[in-house]
Amino acid sequence: MGIWACLGVISPFPYYYFLWNNPQSWVDLCGRGRDPCRVMALVSHFLKLVQFIALFSVSTLSWPPPLYFWPLFLFGQFLNFRSGALLLLLYLCGCLWEYGIYLPFPLQLMDGHDLKMLFLCLWDHWNDPVFVERVRLKSMSAMEKLFTNLRKGAQLLLGESGTYYGVRFGKNIPWVTEFPFGVISDPQYVGSITSLLACLHWVPLLYIIFWVLGYVFMMKVESKEDPSTRAKPLS
Repeated sequence: MGIWACLGVISPFPYYYFLWNNPQSWVDLCGRGRDPCRVMALVSHFLKLVQFIALFSVSTLSWPPPLYFWPLFLFGQFLNFRSGALLLLLYLCGCLWEYGIYLPFPLQLMDGHDLKMLFLCLWDHWNDPVFVERVRLKSMSAMEKLFTNLRKGAQLLLGESGTYYGVRFGKNIPWVTEFPFGVISDPQYVGSITSLLACLHWVPLLYIIFWVLGYVFMMKVESKEDPSTRAKPLS
């Protein structure tokens, strides 16, 4: 299982490397009428699923997570999805506060956790109908904004074509300077690495290292781009 898990974790990176260095071959393979960025995105989603299955197969899940999980994971998702991830967190917290009164939480789930006292303090407010209604309205507002803002962050700022090598496939992609770009180099990779490090409590270090090295390798590959090697779109 260890070898197969390692292969699964690194499976997308040879694919990315090939596309970055052979964009014309990919455009030709996709043919007329197909967006090479869209096709790349579909294949990438499948390979990402393979990665997660490989990682899950060697993981030892437990609850609650260590305290370092939350800042690392949320910061990583913030870089990838920016306000959308924060709105999602707000909505989930709103649901927890609103419906937590009906769940065995936090007495069983959080038993022994460092944050237990914090949630026990909140428990006193969960029976307050004014408090619950206020949270319900805020969580509904956050959910409404979530669907309009979830694509923000690195992937929205770049768009699908910008995220999936549109420049290499001959598309005209405008330069992005809005945060986190211009402040953090390769924020989508940095965010993913940060989120992976947050999972060290459950996943053996070896597999995290393999995955992180894949990101570092692609950051190095994508740091240099020769415009003369870009693909020419099929007419």
